[in-house]
Amino acid sequence: MSLKLVTFAHAKNIFIRGTVGGKRILESTGTANRKFAEEYRRKREAELWQEQLYGTRSVITFADAATAYIKDAPRSPATSRYVDRLVEHFGDTRLTSINNASLRAAYASILRDGESASPATKKRSVRTPLQAILEFGAVQGWCDRPAFSALSVGQSITRFLLPEQATDLVACAAPHLRPLFVFLLGTGCRLSEALDLEWADVNLYAARAVVWQKQGRQRHLDLSPGVMKWLQIIEPKEGHVFRPMIKTRGTTLIGERYHDAGRQYGGQIKNGWAGACRRAGLPGRVHEWVPTGATKTKQRFIPEFTPHDLRHTWASWHYCVHKDFLRLKADGDWSNINTVTVYAKLMPPVYREEIIKWWGVGPDTLPDGKNQ
Repeated sequence: MSLKLVTFAHAKNIFIRGTVGGKRILESTGTANRKFAEEYRRKREAELWQEQLYGTRSVITFADAATAYIKDAPRSPATSRYVDRLVEHFGDTRLTSINNASLRAAYASILRDGESASPATKKRSVRTPLQAILEFGAVQGWCDRPAFSALSVGQSITRFLLPEQATDLVACAAPHLRPLFVFLLGTGCRLSEALDLEWADVNLYAARAVVWQKQGRQRHLDLSPGVMKWLQIIEPKEGHVFRPMIKTRGTTLIGERYHDAGRQYGGQIKNGWAGACRRAGLPGRVHEWVPTGATKTKQRFIPEFTPHDLRHTWASWHYCVHKDFLRLKADGDWSNINTVTVYAKLMPPVYREEIIKWWGVGPDTLPDGKNQ
């Protein structure tokens, strides 16, 4: 029995109904146009017969697999954007036909610089999300596990601050950012975890905070005396701990929270971070451009350091003080011991006492930015 077009009084779109290879089918064509519905019916019937004769592998497209991958588990906004670009490129390509040549073609089509893009860009924007979807498809039995040629990505520079640089950064930051910077340097917390932290998860009496991972699990942070001192000055102690300052006409208000970027953090404090780095004398470059329709050149300072480098700083300090990889792995919530070995030789031992003091009493600056 072939598929037929049918309509229902309660539905606007036309449906297909029938049996193919003993499998009963009733699904919407997604259109009320009979011509388009008939095209859908012919295509869907051909797919169903092909699936019946050759198996599911013969009909699953990349778009099908990508849709199932996105629905299977929560994905970050960045991952969703990468997947959308891949779907735009591969579309109805059979999942089983994607190979190493397909990967190279995707580089050329999706990336601005094509195959000339840096290995890191290729890996982040194309290869990793593509491989994840193919791995997901392999688990479902839709294709074989992907086998791509090796992509060598050079090791990036691990940037960290010396204690005096960290103090200068805190002193030169906007008042509402100073406690946040001290918290990051004193706990090794990820910026995303810190900006999501609420006072309900902070126990000032026990010097303990609980942060939540994007996987939905929690971890406990021990708060050093230096961090505690700076948390005590934050008001009000309700809602989110770290809040933005919102400028309005004639006044400045405390916002409820930094906007939720789906755990893709950094942009919320971009301007405040750049200003603090520039005033603290940290390295960076000046970007100049002329806005569309304008005649005057504008400038923006782009620091070499990023907020995530405060986590690198904490890790390098931690190993300098404790000389214990297992403790660093546990305290920093890394899943692999190999990840933390990079911090072994970063911080010179001569700074050990300064670090202990920094964590013990906080940076040598007052909340108003003045030196003690």
